[in-house]
Amino acid sequence: MSLLAQIDNLSESDKSRAVRQLITESTPDFDFFLLVVLSVLMATFGLLVDSPSIVIGSMLIAPILSPILSISLGLVMSDGKLLRRSVYTVTKASLIGIASAVLATLVFKSVVGDGLTSEIISRTDPSLIYFFVAVVAGFAVSYTLAKPDLSETLPGIAVAVALIPPLSVIGIGIAKLDGDVISGSLILYLMNIIGIVFASLVSFALMNLYGKRRIADATIKKEEQRLKQEEKLAEAFKEKTQETNNKQ
Repeated sequence: MSLLAQIDNLSESDKSRAVRQLITESTPDFDFFLLVVLSVLMATFGLLVDSPSIVIGSMLIAPILSPILSISLGLVMSDGKLLRRSVYTVTKASLIGIASAVLATLVFKSVVGDGLTSEIISRTDPSLIYFFVAVVAGFAVSYTLAKPDLSETLPGIAVAVALIPPLSVIGIGIAKLDGDVISGSLILYLMNIIGIVFASLVSFALMNLYGKRRIADATIKKEEQRLKQEEKLAEAFKEKTQETNNKQ
């Protein structure tokens, strides 16, 4: 059976579940940005000490792939709210990630030295092959989202597309004031994002996910309500803590 036939045979329930999962996992909450920071820190340490295994481990906990896929979903659905939400999340996550890498590099500069390891250098020389890897990964993860029985392949896809290492290298380049490192890793990072967005855009269009816009909007509304509730609880906890401190 052809790939197009397999996509056509996806059940409506699987498509709805994929939309809900993607939006939920790309919600810009505390947990999301914490995982971004942790994954970037791990990748930065791995890059600085030239350890491929640590760099690979960092990709397994990085959640940034979800909002990138949500950009494609927003485009397919012509959903401005989802698109703005996704772009905001990717942009904020990228800036936080870069800042984390800069800080880690500066703090541990005396330990690791000023040299560029082979792991860093390999992320500063972008080529067209990286774009095609991102395209293949984008197709793979888009299809996997709609096939729950294939969910165990997601970690492998995250490693293959390698979004976090070039993001970390941008921060390392800024900390070292190295323009070549910054520009090379930035191009690689953007190539990966564009490749994933292009491939997932095609996949989601073939899946006819436009018809799931109401589900997407309802999921976003639900997630926004959850975030507001968490903010209220955090504020209430803060006020209670201040009251306790004042009494003491």
